[in-house]
Order: sequence, then structure tokens, then C-alpha cells
Amino acid sequence: MTMSPLYAAGFTTAFGAHAVAANLGASSSDAVTSLLTLGLLLALYDGAEVLLKPVFGTIADRIGARPMLLFGLAGFAIASGTYVLVDRPGWLWVARLGQGAAASAFSPAASALVARLNPSAKHGRAFGSYGFYKSIGYTAGPLLGGGLVWLGGFRLLFGVMTVLAAGVAVWALIAVPAVPPLPRTRQTVLDLARRITDPVFLRPTTALAAATAALSVGVGFLPVTGAADGLGTIATGAAVSLLAATAAVVQPRTGRALDAGKLTTSTGIALGLGLAAVGFVCAALPGVAFLLIASALIGAGTGVITPLGFAALAASTPPERLGQTMGTAELGRELGDAGGPLLVATVATVAVLDVGYLALAVLLALGLLMLRPARN
Repeated sequence: MTMSPLYAAGFTTAFGAHAVAANLGASSSDAVTSLLTLGLLLALYDGAEVLLKPVFGTIADRIGARPMLLFGLAGFAIASGTYVLVDRPGWLWVARLGQGAAASAFSPAASALVARLNPSAKHGRAFGSYGFYKSIGYTAGPLLGGGLVWLGGFRLLFGVMTVLAAGVAVWALIAVPAVPPLPRTRQTVLDLARRITDPVFLRPTTALAAATAALSVGVGFLPVTGAADGLGTIATGAAVSLLAATAAVVQPRTGRALDAGKLTTSTGIALGLGLAAVGFVCAALPGVAFLLIASALIGAGTGVITPLGFAALAASTPPERLGQTMGTAELGRELGDAGGPLLVATVATVAVLDVGYLALAVLLALGLLMLRPARN
């Protein structure tokens, strides 16, 4: 019961990100007047997260992760409700920026609470379950969000997100225990720089960024490959759903294997990067069969890396600095989320999309060698 509101918070941020983003381009909203406008609207949410997650993570360490969790969820509900009350194109920008800022507050706080409320021996399972519910949010967002927009436009979608965030906030207020902030030694900017450049932090964070880049490229570009292979929108959507569903199923299993000593962080991250790299090689091969294999392999690779990366960060971070660490790690993931598609798109513009897939596969394979942590 204690963990369930935290898992729901993970679902909320994932659903909020993808439910709107996946439907902006297909909508007839007056706010979307050009591809540039669409791009800027899509960037608002992620841009706010990139700038604010480390900041709110640090504040969570000072005031406590639970107050920051409640503050962020309440802010998400208020930002969403603003568009419900004022259904005008300009307010979509305000609401989207507010949602991204609020998610920046409660997302690292939720990750920190997952670590604080579970003993280190169960971190793998806890982060695996947290990642499972986030993956469900990523999967359900485009489909459920599209249905809500079809029924009642963005006003209905934002209304549902208002109720969702408010409900999770009340649930967390009731069920999540108070976790007081721990005493902290004074930290200088130099101390922070040493911590975030330490391989103990840098390796799992970079692995998480690589996994997010792979996931983002898979979700964004595999439908293009499917269309080139003659598949319709339903079939390409099913391929992307296979990727997300595989990632969701793999994460709890990976976490349990880590806690049971059947898998180490080093082996798991190498395995995940290898699976994702092979997946993109398959994506570059012609035929529907290779597209489906690619979806499953990319989903499995990202699903293996994600709980291991967060568990490694939690294990190597002083409890009083968990918020800052999780916020900074989330920043790394956001950079991967943007950098992966940008790399593939740039290479595809010069050559073809299949070459873009191979370029990412090479980088993931190099990461397999460079990011291999020291043996646990």
C-alpha cells in the first residue's frame, strides 16, 4: 500500500508526457498551427524537466521527498485544470509548461522515496516495479489519450489528467509515510562536480540515458520503418506496443533477479546494451519479421537497464543526497530521450533511416565496452 501511490506517480508522469505529445500532431487544435509550433509544444514538457529536475531533487533533500511529491502532484493537477477552465489555444502552452515543471518536482521525489522506503536488498524489485508502471503509462498514453481527445478534445484529456494527479496526491498524502530529511554535510559546487563525474554515478546514468535514447528512437522511428514495409497504422502501432510491453514485463523480473543475486549490475547493463544494439541491427534489415524482433529486443534491452541503473545509483548515494542524485540522473535520461532521435534523424537525413539505426547500434555497442561498471 505504501509503494502503490509512488508507482501511480510514475504512471502519471509517463501518461502525462505521452498522452498529449502523441496526439498533438494528429489533432485539429488551434494551438498547433505549424510543424515548428508542434515541435515547440512538444519541447515544453521535456525542456522544463531538463532544467528543473536537478533543482527540485536538491530541494527534496532539504525539505523531504514526501512534501515535494505532494507539491508536484498538486501542481500537475492545477496546471492540467487550468486548461480545462480556460479552453483556449494560448493556455495549452501554459498548461504544458506547468505540467513539465510539476513533473520535475514529483518524479525525482518519487524515485528517492522508492529508495528510502525499501532496504537496499530490495531496491532491484522496487525500481523494477516502479519502471513497470511508468512503462504502462508510456504504453497507455497514446492510445487512451487518443480516445479521450476523440471523445471530447484536449479539454477532456486535461480533465482526466487533473483528476488523476489530484487523486494520486490524496492517495500519497494518506498512504506514504513521512520520511524526514537527513542531516547533510555542506556541499560545494566542486563537491557536486566530483560526485556527478565519479564513474559510480556516471556509468549507470549514462546507461540510463542510452536506454532512454533507444526507447525513444524505437517508439519514434519504427513506425516509419513499418510503413515502408507496407504496414498500416494499426500494425505499426502494435509493433511499438510490443516494444513498450516487453520493457514493462522485463523490468520487475530484472529487479527480482538483481535482489536474488542472479544478476549483477555490470552483467545486466552489458546485456541490456547488447540486446538494444542487436535490436537496431534487426530494424535495419528488411521485412516485418525483423521489425517485430527489433521491437522485442529494444524493449527487452531498455527494460533490463532501467531498474539496474536506478538501483545502482541508490546503492552508491548517501541517503541524504538521493533527491539530488535522482534528479540529476533523470536529467541524463531526458538528454538521451532527445539525443537519440536527433542522432538517428541527422544520419538518416544524410543517408537513409537504416544507416541511422546502425549508427545508434554502434554507439550502444561501444557503450557496452565503455560503460561496463566495476564488478559488484
